[in-house]
Amino acid sequence: MKNEKVWLITGSSRGLGRALASKVAATGDIVVATSRNIADLLPLKEAYPAQVIGMALDVTDQIAINEVVKNVIKKYGRIDVLVNNAGYGNINSIEETPLEDFRAQMETNLFGTVSLTKAVLPHMRECRSGHIIQYSSVGGRIGPIGRGAYAAAKWGVEGFSEVLQKEVSPLGIKVTIIEPGGFRTDFAGSSTKISAGLADYSSTVGATAQFQQDFNGKQPGDPDKAAKAVIEVVGSANPPLRLLLGTDALKAVAANDQERLKQLEAWRWLSETTDRDAAN
Repeated sequence: MKNEKVWLITGSSRGLGRALASKVAATGDIVVATSRNIADLLPLKEAYPAQVIGMALDVTDQIAINEVVKNVIKKYGRIDVLVNNAGYGNINSIEETPLEDFRAQMETNLFGTVSLTKAVLPHMRECRSGHIIQYSSVGGRIGPIGRGAYAAAKWGVEGFSEVLQKEVSPLGIKVTIIEPGGFRTDFAGSSTKISAGLADYSSTVGATAQFQQDFNGKQPGDPDKAAKAVIEVVGSANPPLRLLLGTDALKAVAANDQERLKQLEAWRWLSETTDRDAAN
């Protein structure tokens, strides 16, 4: 190999993962693309036979994760960029979301990210280099109605990754959290189970479910442009900890952060009453 980077990208068979894997391969870098069903990676491999290697991987399977990481390092000698992209999110009220569904979404969206990150860390620490890209969401910054399990997982990814960045940056390892808004992928289509829920939730969860169905195919985000943005971040000497993708994401998070600051100031008087008295 020349100076190609070696990327390990989960969830590469569709959506933002597929777009990123394709764009990375087009730059000449090596892409280890993973999916639960390796057959879904054939179009990608056929388009870039010299750059893409496909591997089957279920990110909830720790043994499979360890095996994939070991095999990539054995084959290429390194992993320069880990992209934790695999994930999904269903729509339902928190009350009606079965605990099994909560656990399943947490296993994929949060613990899959944690497990893969931990699997590559010893290698990156020894190399004193590497970049870990964690796909979160606008739902990792705000509480999206109807996505309680998904948001819980993505907020976990955000906290985990912020701690990670503080721990590993002195070791030469970079961490970036990607926070997309609405992108024209299958995420809101067949990849999502949508339930309007009980009538009591019609104005909240029901409205979200209807919006999601109407919005599918009309999202403003372009997956290819998202991929270019991620590639630019990886090429940066000083990448951000967080990167929002899309004008809708910027607008929503800015409004949410302003409301947080407003509430902080409105209740500052009470927050400040909980310190011990100076005399004590």
